[in-house]
Amino acid sequence: MSAAQPWTEAFRERAPALAGAAVPWLAETRRRALDRFVAEGWPSARSDAWRHTSLLSLEQESFVVPAAAAQPQAAERLRAVVDALREGDDGHWSVFVDGSHAPALSRPGRLPAGAEVASLARILDEAPERAEAHFGAAEDGYSPTALNTAFAADGAFVHLRRGVVVEEPIHLVFVGLTAQAAIHVRNLVVAEAGAQATIVEHHVKAHDEPLLSNVVTRIDCADDARVTHLKFQQDSERAVHLARIEARQARGSMFASHSLSFGARLARNDIVTRFGGTGCETLLNGLYHVDGKRHVDHHTVIDHAEPNGTSREFYRGILDEAGRGVFAGRIVVAPGALRTDAIQRTDNLLLSRQAEADARPELEIYADDVKCAHGATVGRIDESALFYLRSRGIDEERSRNLLTWAFAAESLSRIGIASLQRRARSALLSRLPGGAALARALEELG
Repeated sequence: MSAAQPWTEAFRERAPALAGAAVPWLAETRRRALDRFVAEGWPSARSDAWRHTSLLSLEQESFVVPAAAAQPQAAERLRAVVDALREGDDGHWSVFVDGSHAPALSRPGRLPAGAEVASLARILDEAPERAEAHFGAAEDGYSPTALNTAFAADGAFVHLRRGVVVEEPIHLVFVGLTAQAAIHVRNLVVAEAGAQATIVEHHVKAHDEPLLSNVVTRIDCADDARVTHLKFQQDSERAVHLARIEARQARGSMFASHSLSFGARLARNDIVTRFGGTGCETLLNGLYHVDGKRHVDHHTVIDHAEPNGTSREFYRGILDEAGRGVFAGRIVVAPGALRTDAIQRTDNLLLSRQAEADARPELEIYADDVKCAHGATVGRIDESALFYLRSRGIDEERSRNLLTWAFAAESLSRIGIASLQRRARSALLSRLPGGAALARALEELG
């Protein structure tokens, strides 16, 4: 049996019941996407883009595509997971279980007129023409994205009308309930001219069983729109998390991405944005922590296709035990993209001799009159800084923990909303060595 055959059989079984199955353009897109995945298979180290993160081991694993309905007996456990995550925050909360919208667990809050947060499945069934221009094509991304295109039937559909400003963050929560499940989620965010919102993706665990989470989030920013996307990846440490975030930016728009990766045994994040008009701005900011034998990979592309664009890109990794972190970032300045201003930097802190970091920042410049710079560092805790703290009476363990926190804090400071900074801080401290003591110290400092 070929590695693709289980997916072919699952598609044959599931396709007739997927949302929008009777929509011709969607059915054809799904079919072509499956054919592409069958032809390409899981990426391997033979591909330059995947040389540090082969997925061939997934051929040896068996996954099930879960049915849409969650198990009723798990409702109480799921509610406990969601309530613990919400922490009493009213906001706008939409919850998805095994990739399907769970209205009983969601608390959408009161959105301003002209803002909509809906289930993508409902849109595909009732008004598929609203999603057609934003859904994506079978040829997008790498083969895992094609597999998502074939199977994705639900996720969030966020539509912001012209000039609408959503003050409170829109939280999208994704929980895997079924063991050995393959969950394919697609989120579409459409921000019309001048609209503004912050979208927060939470990927959290309800169990410690193996899971395949394959997520695609597509964001369309019209003229002068401002969209911030923040992702908390806290999947089970037996999970594989594959994600693609793709933004399309029109004139004068601003897109910010914050990728916080603290879970999964293997996580791959592809983050891409393209400047489709003059004067675009983007911020790509990432922080990840890996320990044990966990592996996190960030691949990014910023396409400066038009003049007067500004991009800032900063990724930091904290690596302990035998953890491995990978960063590959590419900034492309197209011919004619004059007055581009781009900075890219990645820094990695190794807490053990077994930890490993791979960094590959890249600039491709085909235009004059630009300001571009990139840099990368991989190193251990600064011994002079450690000596300074110890000379002030702080023991070695606490000194190391404080310096590790200081390294991470710079990434968290770029998150502009205090409540989300607080969430990010708690998520990281729950993983860091000495995190509980650090949390108490930080609380005392205010």
